[in-house]
Amino acid sequence: MNILLTGGAGFIGRWVAKKILQEGHKLWILDDLSNGREENIVEFLSHPNLRGFIKGTILDEELLSGLFEKQHFELCYHLGASINVQDSIDDPRTTFNNDTVGTFYIMEQCREHNTKVVFMSTCMVYDHCTDETGIAESHPTKPASPYAGAKVAAENMVLSYYYAYGLPTVVIRPFNTYGPFQKTGGEGGVVAIFINNHLNGQNLHIYGEGTQTRDLLYVEDCARFVVAAGFSDAVNGEIVNAGLGRDIAINDLALLITGDPSRVKHVEHIHPQSEIQKLLCNSSKAKGLLKWQPEVTLEEGIARTLAWIQAGGLQ
Repeated sequence: MNILLTGGAGFIGRWVAKKILQEGHKLWILDDLSNGREENIVEFLSHPNLRGFIKGTILDEELLSGLFEKQHFELCYHLGASINVQDSIDDPRTTFNNDTVGTFYIMEQCREHNTKVVFMSTCMVYDHCTDETGIAESHPTKPASPYAGAKVAAENMVLSYYYAYGLPTVVIRPFNTYGPFQKTGGEGGVVAIFINNHLNGQNLHIYGEGTQTRDLLYVEDCARFVVAAGFSDAVNGEIVNAGLGRDIAINDLALLITGDPSRVKHVEHIHPQSEIQKLLCNSSKAKGLLKWQPEVTLEEGIARTLAWIQAGGLQ
């Protein structure tokens, strides 16, 4: 297949790229490197099936038009997005343009060329969970940040192309994903930041009380899920979750990583209004429709991530 992957130089994107290339498909990656890094995909640049790495933005309609016209993509994994909650609060326009308007431009090209779309959304669109069976796709949404709001808007547009035009589309909502190649600085995920601080002898800072929970999905499990959604007709027109099915309080996560309570410090939350107190995924739909389930435990995933950061990672 000819496949376009937007955001392919990002953390999750590079693992999706690796999986697609392993399966023998011809791949083009489009990324403006505002969040992704070319170092993430340097090992793929000489791969015979990576037919192009294009540094460009999904907001460039002329660029998109030329790409789709020339390459005849059969499948588009759309991962390119602004993903930082605080950035979306500080500058909602940029997030809306990238996540909603940019998605519209992608959808228009896919409609014209009859290209299936796998749209990467987020668990941050959900209201908090009180049920120990976890959050299923029918759970109420609550866009508590402009990031979540932009994603909800884009989700609805993606699904509208399925209903209005019969275009095969699927919305995927992976839960908090972590693993090798995630940034260890301020823009990174909590696991990578905690491990990096632990290895450097620094304190682990937790926003708020630390009782908020997260369902942490190892990145290779996430990439298997993302790729599978593109090759299944069973999920067309659907919203599908993926998570570990186990949540952990941030306080407990910090102790799991450092083992030293004296190094765990609590700081004032930067966006308490957008915090989701409990995130626990119910992935039964993905298991039923895609035969997907996570394979890497939290402890094993943390060990793999720690080993990668210890070995030098990407700073």
